[in-house]
Amino acid sequence: MSGIRPPALPANDPYVALRTPNFRRFIASSLTMTLAAQLQGTVVAWQVYAITRDPLSLGLIGLAEALPFIGVALFAGHVADRADRRRIALAALAALVGCSVALLLLTLRPLAGRSQLTAIYATIVVSGVARSFLQPARVALGAELIPREQYANAVTWRTSTWQLAAVLGPALGGLLYALAGPAVAYAADVALMGGALACMAAISVAPRALAPASGSVLESLAVGIRFMRGQRVLLGALTLDLFSVLFGGAVALLPVFAAEILHVGPQGLGALRAAPAAGAVLMSLALAHRPPLERAGRTLLAAVAVFGLCMIGFALSRHVALSLALLAASGMADTVSVIIRSTLLQLLTPEHLLGRVSSVNSIFIGSSNEIGAFESGVAAKLLGTVASVVLGGVATLGVVATVGLRVPELRRLRHITG
Repeated sequence: MSGIRPPALPANDPYVALRTPNFRRFIASSLTMTLAAQLQGTVVAWQVYAITRDPLSLGLIGLAEALPFIGVALFAGHVADRADRRRIALAALAALVGCSVALLLLTLRPLAGRSQLTAIYATIVVSGVARSFLQPARVALGAELIPREQYANAVTWRTSTWQLAAVLGPALGGLLYALAGPAVAYAADVALMGGALACMAAISVAPRALAPASGSVLESLAVGIRFMRGQRVLLGALTLDLFSVLFGGAVALLPVFAAEILHVGPQGLGALRAAPAAGAVLMSLALAHRPPLERAGRTLLAAVAVFGLCMIGFALSRHVALSLALLAASGMADTVSVIIRSTLLQLLTPEHLLGRVSSVNSIFIGSSNEIGAFESGVAAKLLGTVASVVLGGVATLGVVATVGLRVPELRRLRHITG
């Protein structure tokens, strides 16, 4: 495959997508929702680990979100292609506001014994279902708001916004937890999630011509899956993301590193969780201001390999500054992968299939992140925290070599824009 070349973006205008008011509201909603989710994730992880002192309990947080997320993802994609995507996003965000309120109430009036832990996990399950409907609807809605030739620019700004929130959210969560306690942190979570809902409600979209319902839900889902199977380049890119984060990610174990290896407490946990996103923000801004990648396929493979090496180095580090630097470098590498993969998804997918294809992508992402968190917890329980992360990084390098050999079309991919 020599390259995918849609119409060129306007020269010297890295802010072209941001000039659309509806897209700015969309970005604001994404920013505040991600801030809330990252803040919430930091506080929940520290709370659960403080209760159990067991790394497996951290993995169970990921599993509690991943199973419902993946279980309804395909149906959520079908709904996103057959209904009003803005309304779906609003309903999902309203549910996430409810989950944030529930966590606040559980902190203000905790339940007795193991019931508190069970209630926290149950709230995470509900949030997993809501996120499953939000993800494909929001991705497809974002593509409705701007012209097709601006997709790559929009993906870059969406990614940098997400990463900026992922820097600030964990840091804010750790700081609020340490200085004011979990109740204040969850109150901030509720306010931010409510802001995300308000920004989404402010978006005005012309009614979309919906495809007439034909065939069963299963037949509709099969169309999206068949399309994905026929796109070897996209499937290869998604496979890289799935297995690299499934094996190589260490985010779920950061409370263990913060408490027992680096000894930095909840404030340090916030910094550790924010470090990958800090690197990602810098890389996103750099990519937004530079010409399109010349060798996108090889760049993607190299980025995932660098991610794996950073995880190995982080596991072996005993110095806080070095650990933060390695996590930041891993975020920079991961951002290159995210932008290439997301741009491919939007450019290669017809508009009427975006919901279903995005839901398949959501399964890959959900599997790698949340099930990866569970895998990390189990591996840490069996092998030890450091050994599990080192072996995961080595496995990531193996995945890069395998995909590079088995999907030569991806290896040869050059331009994806321009």
